[in-house]
Amino acid sequence: MGWDEAVVLWCAVWGVVALAGYGMALAGVTRAQRTVRLTGRIVRVREPRHGGSRSGGISVVVSYHDPASGQEVTVTNDGERGEMITAAWEGREIGVSHPRGRPHAYQFSNVPEEPSRGLGWPSFAVFLVYVGLVVLAALEWGWPWALIGFGGPWAVYAAAYLPETVRAKNGRVARLAAMESVRGRVVAVLQDVRVDEDDGGTWTTITPVVSFTTRGGVAVTAHCTSNLPDPAGAYGRDVTVHYAPADPADFTLDRAAEHRSQNQDVVFNVLVIVALAATTVAGVVLV
Repeated sequence: MGWDEAVVLWCAVWGVVALAGYGMALAGVTRAQRTVRLTGRIVRVREPRHGGSRSGGISVVVSYHDPASGQEVTVTNDGERGEMITAAWEGREIGVSHPRGRPHAYQFSNVPEEPSRGLGWPSFAVFLVYVGLVVLAALEWGWPWALIGFGGPWAVYAAAYLPETVRAKNGRVARLAAMESVRGRVVAVLQDVRVDEDDGGTWTTITPVVSFTTRGGVAVTAHCTSNLPDPAGAYGRDVTVHYAPADPADFTLDRAAEHRSQNQDVVFNVLVIVALAATTVAGVVLV
């Protein structure tokens, strides 16, 4: 089988996968559509142990209403339970989901989730078909078509997405300006060591945990993975926490650094657009 035939087969296989996925979504039988999504509420936050592991996130007890039985169910996030809960306080609403008919296989998410049609994998299959078509065009008409095929559509997509990036940046800057400031304390420093089985090397992940009380009296415990100097030695350190009054999970220790980061995101998006446009122009010139 030549390269052309192999790429055509690639496109055909992923095309069938995409059609099957969209067909399942229309029939309402995708995994996402068979998932029961609920809103849970944290009723207790367990204090993290200094020197422990960040695996599993902050330990919490969650209560939610089971529509099948009509009863109140109380569960914990011990073990592998979906998204890691990295910010917790009593009364916080989070997402709880489980496969239909299997409430014991529950999973958590940091925010309640809306029903989904499960189009992620079919859309990814369409993307793989697109990649195959670009490769096929390059094989048939020359490699400059790869530059046009990849650079052109992505440049258009990035340019169309840029206004949304700017709006998100402006919204984030406004939220940073409206944040309230309180004193907090690093109540634990978590440490996870991973050993590479091939060369025996080790990687250590340090995760400070900060605790603060909002002006409204809400006691928050959260992982703090940025803007904290010398995180390994931060245990017991007092810090200033800036948080969004509407959502204490949105907090930072350095508003100026967050502001610079937002500007850098916009600059990065512009540079990506320029690079993709230049790639497309180069392909057109070389054709």
